[in-house]
Amino acid sequence: MSDRQPKISKAFQTFMSEAPQHAEAWGAAVQGLASASALDKKTAALAYLAVLAALRFESGIPFHVQSAKEAGASREEVISAILVGLPPAGHSVTQVLPEAVAAYDAEQGQEHVH
Repeated sequence: MSDRQPKISKAFQTFMSEAPQHAEAWGAAVQGLASASALDKKTAALAYLAVLAALRFESGIPFHVQSAKEAGASREEVISAILVGLPPAGHSVTQVLPEAVAAYDAEQGQEHVH
């Protein structure tokens, strides 16, 4: 585990600062769903990356790549999770691949915002 706090997207920062009650409710729902999951943290983080890639939500990639990495995911597993969506979602999943690789390879002190 690292001390690094991944940088969240500007959109999510705005959500938290401008709608704190909504953000708190959202956070509680996310935590509740995570605790209800039968998946271990690494598998859940990799599955989350697959969904983000399929939906082309590039802004969440750096944060969630770091979460997967901290849960023990290798660089190859992160790439594979993103590409698992190729058959159902098509080539569009590759749009997040550069951001994911950059986030995985980032030095500890660097931040990513996109």
